[in-house]
Amino acid sequence: MSNGARIGLLAATVVVLVLAFVLLSPGDDDEPTTATTPTTSAPVTTSETPAPTTTSATDTAEAPPAADHEPAFEKVHVRGGKPLGGVQTISVKKGERARIEVTSTDTSDEVHLHGYDVTRDVKPGKNARFSFKADAEGIFELELHGTGTQVAKLEVTP
Repeated sequence: MSNGARIGLLAATVVVLVLAFVLLSPGDDDEPTTATTPTTSAPVTTSETPAPTTTSATDTAEAPPAADHEPAFEKVHVRGGKPLGGVQTISVKKGERARIEVTSTDTSDEVHLHGYDVTRDVKPGKNARFSFKADAEGIFELELHGTGTQVAKLEVTP
């Protein structure tokens, strides 16, 4: 076998291994990889946003709770780059697992949770899911990063 054929075979093997790793790696239930202390000292408030609404696990009948008694994902629906029903308030107690899912049929953007500095991509047909231990108290804005549009706020209480 020639050196060129060996190099080609080696390159093809590396590509297959990388693709297998990416496809088999879990990606929706990660712990944040950065510090989890708030980046702002004051609660986030905006005057342009509609009155917040509160959701609870009982409001999300679409998805049953996960195994081991984990709460259901709190759903935030986005259409036309704006949150349906206004900016939602998602409340959890410090130390609990926060589980948020952003869905859209027509919006592609990066969803960013301030304070926890975690991001996910949302696209039509691809939901952005966040699941992490809420270990920093405060109110944290969840926004579409590209447009700066707030879609929800996470309230972590003692």
